Amino acid sequence: MSENEIENLEQMIPLLASGVTTKAYMDSLLAGNIVLEVQKNILYEVYPDGTKKQLKELPKMIEVDINQKVHL
Repeated sequence: MSENEIENLEQMIPLLASGVTTKAYMDSLLAGNIVLEVQKNILYEVYPDGTKKQLKELPKMIEVDINQKVHL
């Protein structure tokens, strides 16, 4: 496999990861399980019937550069 082919495949990883994450989310709900979801810094339980229960307000996300170290 050429370097160019490898790079092209590597660029597909985020798209594939997003797709399988969405599938796992939907599979879990279809199996009757509750899933956790974050929307606008609020943590929710999401039920198979589509209802949501607010659990907790979360601190705002910290944006960092790829090489930046953050101490919490």
